[in-house]
Amino acid sequence: MTDFALLTGLFWSAFLAATVLPGASELVLIAALTEGEVDPVAAVLVAGLANTLGSVVNWAMGRYFSAYADRRWFPVPRPALAKAEAMFKRYGVWTLLLAWWPFGGDALTLAAGFLRVPILTFTLLVGAGKFARYAVVAATTLGLSG
Repeated sequence: MTDFALLTGLFWSAFLAATVLPGASELVLIAALTEGEVDPVAAVLVAGLANTLGSVVNWAMGRYFSAYADRRWFPVPRPALAKAEAMFKRYGVWTLLLAWWPFGGDALTLAAGFLRVPILTFTLLVGAGKFARYAVVAATTLGLSG
């Protein structure tokens, strides 16, 4: 498989995993790195960028579709969203550094949209956390396999 194909698959995996859809982009990153066919720096950059962009989709949903939060089809249940909003209000925008967290990260990014966090602040904090997570996963993978 070519670098382009691996990185494209990693991009979409990371993008979709950051939205409210389930996904395990870390496993795709680990697989790409253990195959040894992709540059680790490129893989971390692609995964981090895609995952951050997926979170921007969540922010936009929170920002522009908040009127629909009580609907059955809304992707995050109201109690989870309320919990994220409370955490966000208590600890501030710095909670966005935890947007990578599998249990509540999506709700945090939606809450940031509801609470109208500026998109630049949102993107910088979310991106920092997500890039750091992928860098740790890559470093751990390469350390264990080499």
